[in-house]
Amino acid sequence: MNAVLQSPSETAPPTHIDGPAAWIGPQLQQRSDWIERLDARELEEIDTAVHRLQASGLGLGAISPASFELPTLGPRLKRILGELLHGRGFVLLRGLDLSRYSVEQAAIAYLGVGSWLGSFRSQNARGHLLGHVRDTGADIRQPTTRYYQTNRELEFHTDSCDIVGLLCLKASKSGGESRIVSSVTLYNEMMRRRPDLAAQLFHAFPTDRRGEVPVGADPWFDVPVFNWLDGQLTTIYVGQYIRSAQENFPAARRLTPLEIEALDFLDTLANDPALCLKMEFRPGDMQFLHNHQILHARTDFEDWPEPERRRHLFRLWLAPREGRSLPASFAARYGSLTPGERGGIIVQGTELTFAVNPD
Repeated sequence: MNAVLQSPSETAPPTHIDGPAAWIGPQLQQRSDWIERLDARELEEIDTAVHRLQASGLGLGAISPASFELPTLGPRLKRILGELLHGRGFVLLRGLDLSRYSVEQAAIAYLGVGSWLGSFRSQNARGHLLGHVRDTGADIRQPTTRYYQTNRELEFHTDSCDIVGLLCLKASKSGGESRIVSSVTLYNEMMRRRPDLAAQLFHAFPTDRRGEVPVGADPWFDVPVFNWLDGQLTTIYVGQYIRSAQENFPAARRLTPLEIEALDFLDTLANDPALCLKMEFRPGDMQFLHNHQILHARTDFEDWPEPERRRHLFRLWLAPREGRSLPASFAARYGSLTPGERGGIIVQGTELTFAVNPD
C-alpha cells in the first residue's frame, strides 16, 4: 500500500485500511451476528451473582470478575472484548430481564458484566462511575451542560475512554435511536474522495472540556481527530465541542478554512445512510462500543410525560488492560496512557462514586 499523510509516529498511515473494523452499516443491517443474545444459563449466572453480592454486604466498588463470578458468560465476555478491541468494535448484548430486578439490582448486574470488560472510569467532574443518560432539562447553552443531559440530538462523537457501554432501562416515547459508524470506514472514504481533507484531521484540534478542567489545564485540550500509531488508526472526536472551543475561548488556536471543511466533510460522511448503522434500544439491551474505532450518535427524542416512564440509560466508561497503545497527545484528555488505568474525567475535588439513582 502507498503511504501518505506523514503522522507523528514512525510510519505514515496507508491510503486504505482493511479488516473487520472497516465495516459498512447497511451490510451489517442485514445481519444479526453483532447481536449477542444471553441464554437461560447465562441469565441465571447473572441472577446468582447479583444476589450473592447483595447478600455479602459488599459495596458496588467491590464488583469485579472475582466477586461477580460468571463461569459460562465470563469467558464469552472475554471473547466479546476481543471483538471490541480487535474486530468490529461494537456489540449489542440482548436479553437481560429487568423485570426481575430493582434499580439497584440492575445496576449491580450491569456493573458486574462491565467489570469483565474493563475497570470503571469517572464520567464527569462529580466522579460518577455509573452514569445516567437522560433528559434533566439542562440548558445546552450553559457552558457546563453536556448533550447527554438533554433530549437534543447527539452528533457523531467519541467518549473519553476506551470502551463506552449503555444499558437501556426505559425507552423514550419516540426517537432517541442509536447510530454508529466506523471511523476506519470514514478515513477510507475521506482518503478515496478528499485525501487533502483527511490530512487536515491529523492536526491537533482545540476541544472544549465543558467546564470539567483538571488542575493546571486549559479549559480545552488539543488532540488530532485521526491518529496513526503502531499500525492502527485511533480516532477521538467531538465536533460540537471543537466548535464551542472556537466560540468560547479566544486563546484557543483558530481553525483554518480547510480544517473546518474537513470537519464538515467528516460529519457529512458519518451521517450518510450508506455508511452508518442504526439500532433500536429495548429495555435490557447492553451496547458496548470501542471509542477508538467507532463514532456514535443519537437522534432527538420525545419523552413520556410521566416521570416514571421517561427514557433512562445507565452508562459505563471502561478501561481494559488489553487496550491498544495511545498517542502521547491523548494524555491531555485521558491522563494516564496505561491500559486499564486511563480515561475518564478527574478534576480538583472529584470523589469517585456509584450514583445508582440520578440526581
